Amino acid sequence: MNTMVFDIETIPDIEGGRRIYGLDGLDDEGVSKAMFHSRAQKTGGSEFLAHHLQRIVAISVTFRRQGSDEFKVWSLGDEQAGEKEIVQRFFDGIDRYTPTIVSWNGSGFDLPVIHYRAMLHKITAPRYWDMGEDDNSFKWNNYISRYHTRHTDLMDLLALYSGRANAPLDELATLYGFPGKMGMDGSKVWTAFQAGNLKEIRDYCETDVLNTWLVYLRFQLMRGHIDPQKYDSECAIVRQYLKQSGKQHLLAFEKAWEQGA
Repeated sequence: MNTMVFDIETIPDIEGGRRIYGLDGLDDEGVSKAMFHSRAQKTGGSEFLAHHLQRIVAISVTFRRQGSDEFKVWSLGDEQAGEKEIVQRFFDGIDRYTPTIVSWNGSGFDLPVIHYRAMLHKITAPRYWDMGEDDNSFKWNNYISRYHTRHTDLMDLLALYSGRANAPLDELATLYGFPGKMGMDGSKVWTAFQAGNLKEIRDYCETDVLNTWLVYLRFQLMRGHIDPQKYDSECAIVRQYLKQSGKQHLLAFEKAWEQGA
């Protein structure tokens, strides 16, 4: 089966916050501060906004096509693409390829945010939401059910569905000799976006899905779905793609991976 790893990057939904909290008189910076303050009061200190108040500015994916050596990583849409186009492209890929989708905490964060934003933009995604009504095989393995593998949330699965055992992707990737986070983390996305650095955000998101794909390959090796020779060949395909990409952030990822191996 084709496999697609995905990750999203988000900022505060300023228009949504302005509407919900009645902040018509404030500029975007003032609205964001009010949203963070309100959230901190509700949570006892954390400013991390609720899922429905997150706006998606990037969705990055890796795609591995079954039966070939095709592998690629990219961010959906170009830098001028709006949120609706980005989310629509995500579901278009599922409609077209019906891939296994893989995430790190996708059930806990990425997919709920995507759901809320898709509804905001009146996007339809029947293949993604099919639980056997249209395709009987989806009754036993679909994208929605927690214990199915058509969506594999690696963080949730590896922790045996116990939050007490969750591990950060950055630390686990580093532990296994992969690059981990490079130059940015999620807490810096809003600042980078305000500074007009969307490319930096997209590049960071792409390195995150690369880390997730490499951890997923290690998981596939552990569960016996690939043997050591296949694992090495899959890693070689990724390395070759990165070396031939001509993109600085991907070349830097490959170099860091080589040094950490």
